[in-house]
Amino acid sequence: MSSSKVAAREASRATHRVAGTQGSSHGDPAGHRAAAVSPVSRSEDISVGVILGFPPHIAAELQRWRASFGDPLADTVPAHITLVTTTPTRDWEATLEHVREVAREQRPFDVTIAGTGTFRPVSPVVFINVEDGFEDCVVLHQKLQQGPLHRELPFAYHPHVTIAHDVAPESLDEAETVLRNYRATFPVVSMGLYEHDADGIWQLREELDFGTQTDDDGTRSADTAGPGGTTAASH
Repeated sequence: MSSSKVAAREASRATHRVAGTQGSSHGDPAGHRAAAVSPVSRSEDISVGVILGFPPHIAAELQRWRASFGDPLADTVPAHITLVTTTPTRDWEATLEHVREVAREQRPFDVTIAGTGTFRPVSPVVFINVEDGFEDCVVLHQKLQQGPLHRELPFAYHPHVTIAHDVAPESLDEAETVLRNYRATFPVVSMGLYEHDADGIWQLREELDFGTQTDDDGTRSADTAGPGGTTAASH
């Protein structure tokens, strides 16, 4: 395995382990305290979510920007791209195998985030656009939101990175302006599967490396070649 692949994988894992204490009003898995927990059998209805994490240095930079705009979730929501937002399922084992299968079939890909956009006036959110990797995220979302995770969404899926949410209009304007020239590129080699537990906390149940065979005990038994090294640049 190349050194760049190892670095990318460890960076993604580090992002998934970031812990928070509050939730996002969008029901986003990354908006809650997360802890890696071994998957267990489930018979009752549960809610799950799936996200792509960022390398630590990019996540930390975006966190500082988000805090500068007065976003109260800046310290508790690591930078991420949501693939599946809060989705109920009645079959944990089928869900787990479904997400594992999607990960097995997915090759690592590069993501470039650049420029800003907004969901206003529908929602008070300013975000950084996903350029390279946009279609990869859409395809992943479509594959994941099938089978045990199938449901109709109120809005079309749009990969993005929230940078300011539910703050004063002038702060949203500032975020949209200040980061309009922001750009960063990095490889994505895994995704995190979260469960919304009875205490209202998002627990990281399994991190799934792309292009690998995941055994029942959660170990990985194969690997595939991924894209080259990482680069990142900001405003």
